[in-house]
Amino acid sequence: MDPAQFQNCFVSWTQAIAELLPGEVVAIDGKTARRSYDRAGSKGAMHLVSAWATQNTLTLGQVRTAEKSNEITAIPQLLDLLDLHGCIVTIDAMGCQREIAQQITDGGANYVLAVKENQGQLHEGIRDLFEGAEALGFDGVPYDYSQTVNKGHGRVERRECWTITATDCLDYINPHGQWPQLKAAIKVVGHRETAAGAISQPRYYISSLPAPAGQLLAAVRSHWSIENSLHWTLDVTFREDQCRVRKDHGPQNLATLRQISHNLLKNENSLKVGIQGKRLNAGWREDYLLKVLLG
Repeated sequence: MDPAQFQNCFVSWTQAIAELLPGEVVAIDGKTARRSYDRAGSKGAMHLVSAWATQNTLTLGQVRTAEKSNEITAIPQLLDLLDLHGCIVTIDAMGCQREIAQQITDGGANYVLAVKENQGQLHEGIRDLFEGAEALGFDGVPYDYSQTVNKGHGRVERRECWTITATDCLDYINPHGQWPQLKAAIKVVGHRETAAGAISQPRYYISSLPAPAGQLLAAVRSHWSIENSLHWTLDVTFREDQCRVRKDHGPQNLATLRQISHNLLKNENSLKVGIQGKRLNAGWREDYLLKVLLG
């Protein structure tokens, strides 16, 4: 089966069953199927980039990266497959590229992109902007602020978010307008307190959405659900990393089948158990299997 055609069918199906509401966060991130490498055939492990609707908790589509390539080439292909108008697309630092930002805004969506040293000039500019504003106590620098606090599992996590949307401030980090529709610079500091001590870590982002700090912080936090709700489930429940199928189109087509199964099981809500429990029940009970398959 041709994997590209199979993937197109998968995308068409997900768009038919999932209604993306305006402002929904769509997280894009990659994952490697670790046992899909083939030493005899000199093939590396398969790496797939997925788009995850954080509110619908569904995979919208996925694209395999080319051999000897990376996510930068696969993300535009994935964006071409999807209609994300009105959504907020979040991508980690690998996808912080001007062309990707332009493609997102051209499609009627907004972006929130993590900024690290791979964009050295931009990263340094945002860091200097916030450090300068903080040294002045934000006097004369319009900004917004929000924080969240979570307790559990023996730790306290506090996240603080500052956003700057003033045009003159953004011109400092985007002097030639190279970042399309840049409307906000974002600083998020995560504080974690455990019995072993306290850790603080600053992170920086850019966005085309001039939203309040609370909304942008929520978008940043939502991005990590692709790791917790999708990638972790594929590894633990579907044992994707243990799959040794390596021949021809087998690895990619099986990865698509796992995504279809994951979406079907997520979409079935009559049984109040986890994905693993639903899989077991689908194997034990034909009536429940049909309920899952028919949606």
